[in-house]
Amino acid sequence: MFTERFLRHKRGAKLSTAERARIEAGISEVRTYKPRRIVARAGEPLNESTLLIDGFMCRYLDDRAGLRQLVAIHVPGDFLDLHAYPLTTLDHDVSTITGASAAIIPHSELDIIADTMPELTRKLWFSTLLDAAIHRAWLFRLGRLDAIARVAHFLCETNARLVSAGLSDGRRFALGLTQSDLAEVCGLTTVHVNRVMRQLREEGLCVFRASLVEILDLERLTVLGQFNPAYLYIDDEANILPSFTRLKR
Repeated sequence: MFTERFLRHKRGAKLSTAERARIEAGISEVRTYKPRRIVARAGEPLNESTLLIDGFMCRYLDDRAGLRQLVAIHVPGDFLDLHAYPLTTLDHDVSTITGASAAIIPHSELDIIADTMPELTRKLWFSTLLDAAIHRAWLFRLGRLDAIARVAHFLCETNARLVSAGLSDGRRFALGLTQSDLAEVCGLTTVHVNRVMRQLREEGLCVFRASLVEILDLERLTVLGQFNPAYLYIDDEANILPSFTRLKR
């Protein structure tokens, strides 16, 4: 089932079997992408949206010198350009980071869902609002945290999102990002990220090696990054992030 990870363990937006089946029925094709390939360009008309099945994708903006700032990382289960349905174009580029596969849903199918299934439409809207919540957290991270806290916050966030998707055991997960990618996420230089990762390793907090992240002390990493997962709206009843709920702020 291509929608298995979409809104999995999301508070207030659990999909029924019928709702998942309706999204599945609307999929026109499944596309496979190579790493580091453009999926959509800013300003180009779009008549379809993309549900990421496997791999990592990103959204980004370039400055005048051609330097890239990542503004979102997408993990399996993300409906990464659902907001293109009402907007018809994007104001940023979308690219793969790793090899990826994605289900394509034409906007004509979303029209039918909007006309006939208001509760499912609300849950799709929830998905776009969740994207907005993550964007606000990224603004906080870039605007208020120092270098090591930025990296710690991002790693904690990614761990939580992958736990929710069933792709992390809460301490260890595959992350197909390079240190250059991390630099573009956190607004740092690659050299600075290298120093930060060395410091995290030496302090017994986290190891990032060969695209595998191993969190050695989740609670300390969480405190360092000032990470509170409330904005991810993960269902408390799922009990999949118990360590976060015990942390004292």
